[in-house]
Formats: sequence, structure tokens, C-alpha cells
Amino acid sequence: MTPLESLIGRTIGITASPLRQQDLQRFQGERLCRLVEYCRRHSPFYRQKLTAAGIQAITGLDDLTALPLTNEEELRNHSTAMLCVSQDAVARIITIHSSGTTGSPKRLFFTQEDLERTMDFFCQGMKPLAAPGQTVAILLPGSTPDCTGHLLAEALRRRAVASSIIGLVDDPEKAARRLSALRPDVLVGFPVQVLAIARTAAFRSIPLGSIRSVLLCSDYIPESLRTQLTGLLACEVFTHYGTVETGLGGGVDCSAHCGAHLREADLLFEIIDPQTAVPVADGEWGEIVFTTLLRTGMPLIRYRTGDCGRLLQGPCPCGSHIRRLDRVLGRISQRRNLQNGRQLALHSLDEILFAVPGLLDFRAALTAEGRRDRLLISLVSLPGQESAVRSQAAGAMVKLQTELELEIVFTIDTTAQIHQYKRILEERREKNRP
Repeated sequence: MTPLESLIGRTIGITASPLRQQDLQRFQGERLCRLVEYCRRHSPFYRQKLTAAGIQAITGLDDLTALPLTNEEELRNHSTAMLCVSQDAVARIITIHSSGTTGSPKRLFFTQEDLERTMDFFCQGMKPLAAPGQTVAILLPGSTPDCTGHLLAEALRRRAVASSIIGLVDDPEKAARRLSALRPDVLVGFPVQVLAIARTAAFRSIPLGSIRSVLLCSDYIPESLRTQLTGLLACEVFTHYGTVETGLGGGVDCSAHCGAHLREADLLFEIIDPQTAVPVADGEWGEIVFTTLLRTGMPLIRYRTGDCGRLLQGPCPCGSHIRRLDRVLGRISQRRNLQNGRQLALHSLDEILFAVPGLLDFRAALTAEGRRDRLLISLVSLPGQESAVRSQAAGAMVKLQTELELEIVFTIDTTAQIHQYKRILEERREKNRP
């Protein structure tokens, strides 16, 4: 059973396992009421927002949908007004300059208590992957104190698990050689970067040792990529969902691999229709929204993530009744409406292209010639395999190209650089229109 059972059980004061949804919901309802009052008292932003919505107090989960939604633009423009503590109580500030976004960056504030909750989640969530005495290679940001890599390393240290912070990867061969010297038992990193390392290591005959498990995080995880990685490394691949806004941790799957078990004591998740903002039933796809129930520094109430996902119905095969998030289908903003009325999504490209052997990464951009859209795909391949990768990628895309009636042009990225951060489907059509 997922180790989050014990973590959540301690938080809500229930020792029986599996946890019951009615106990979880009772706790969530109580904490939601406290959160609204806390934000109304201590945050100028929420005081004004709740007053404008005519809300002074709520009575429980039944009032959740009456609370106003919070969005990314508000976070960019009013982050300091969202604070519920003094600046002196802030232990860490994370500033995010999102790809393809103009304007102010997002700034999120965390107290030491907030960071401790994240480390507790990391500590429990990593139990199925790493045992005491083993070594974890962390392919995540690690240049500053309290960044994701350092928080994970500290959480592992508390369980007597060794770690080495490698950092983000742009040169997969260099990273593969470093891992070969380290011989870790576990890898934690971005999906595309870990796949690029695995494919490069196999191509260059670089031994990575006996990797026991991999945790993919921080970006959309194509099923084709996960399948390829499982075959290359012959190990168990776990997935994590989380954003900086969730406190770096949101949910992680168990050994049953049937969805990510959510931090239900810390985060209250819901799925809404992205157009109408009306909540949808479990099992239906929509936009992921969450509320931070226990965060003290900068709480978020009904924050719209922009990610497409759904909550799974029923208990997990592992036996837990903690709610699970299905595989996320990327950013809703990365779906582009074509001039012919059809729609192109970045996750559709990912599923097709990462199944192509020899591909390390790709960049995609939409342009237009008059009334006809054109998709430009720049491929990053293993050295010497450029022609084969280009040919196989073109063949793999024929079906989608026909369905969308879309012209696709393939080129080779000679820089051979892979993405260090989340990828986007670049929109260039406005530049080409008169």
C-alpha cells in the first residue's frame, strides 16, 4: 500500500489503514474553514477577493465551489498581497520565469513549516523507490539552498539514503558518464532528460550500473516515453505530479502504477471544466485545481494549474482509498486551434515522437502560409542517426498529419541541446499574418 497512508494518517490523526474517504473529507472540510478565516484575516489579497465574492465564512466542503478561483495572472501580480506572514517568517522565495510567458514572473513564498511538509512528503513518497544504504542521483535544480534538489536530498538523508545532486541536464553524454562513475540505485529527473541519458548511454555503451528505479517529475510524462525508459533501463518507473505552486510535491504513484496518490491532508484537488469553471465528476477530464489546506506562508485557494487531468474512481489496486490523479495530459494552453477547425496538442506529438528510437528531444512551432497551417519540428537525435530519426519521425507522424490536414516540416537541430525546462508548442502564426 502507498506509504502516503501513514503520512496522511498522522496528519489527520487516524491510525487505521486503509484511510476512509469520509475521514479525509471531514478533515479537509475543517481545514478549509480554518483556511478561509486565516486568509481573510492575514492576506490583503484574499480579504478583498473573499469580500467581493460575499464570503465571510464557510461551513465545510459543500461550500468549496462558492469560493472564487485563483489564477496564474493573480499570482504574478499580487504575490506579496497573498502572503499571510511577515517577510521575516519566509524561509524561501521561488521565482519562476515561465517559458513563452511575458510580464511579471511568479513568486511563491514558503515558511520553514511549509518546507518541512514538502520534505515529509518526499521522505514517504520515495520509500517504494529507495531503501536505506542506497544512492539516489538527483537530476533536479540544486544550485541554491532549499531548492528542489536540496529538499529531496535532505528528505533522503533522514532515511539514511545517500544522494548526489547532478542538476538539470543539457548534455546527456556528460550526464551519462557522471552517472556511470556514481553507479546510483535510483534516478530522479525530468522525463525527456532521463530518456536522453538512457538512450545516449546505450548508444555509447556507457554502463549505468544496476538502476533499481526511476522517478519522473516536473513535466508531462508521455506513456511512450515511460515505456521506452522501462525497456532501456530494465527497472521500475514511477511518476510524480507536482508544481512549485503545490509546494513542489502533489502526488506520486505506488507500485501498482495506477495513478498518483495525492497529498490529501495538505492539498484539496478538484477538476473543473476549463471553459465554464464548473466542477466535473471523478473520471472526467478537465483542468486541475487545488487548494493548500495547511500552508502558512502563502496559501492558495482554488488555484487553476492550467494542467489537464482527471481524478480516478474507486480504490487503488494497492488497497488505498486515497484519491488518485490519472496521467496528466500536459498544459491546456499547449493545445492549438488550427485554421481548419481541428486542434493540435503538444502531448499528441510527445506520444508519437518519443517512441522513435534515437530521438533525444524535439522542438515544435506552428507557422502559417495564408490559410494553411504548418508545423515545424526540429529533432535532436543521437549523433550519426539524424537521417534515420528524421525518416522514422516523418513516418510516425503520417497518420496525425492526415487527420489534421496539416503540413509538417522536419529539420535537425544541430546544437544537440535538450530542454532543461518544460517544453512548449511555440505559436508563430501571428508573426506571419498580414
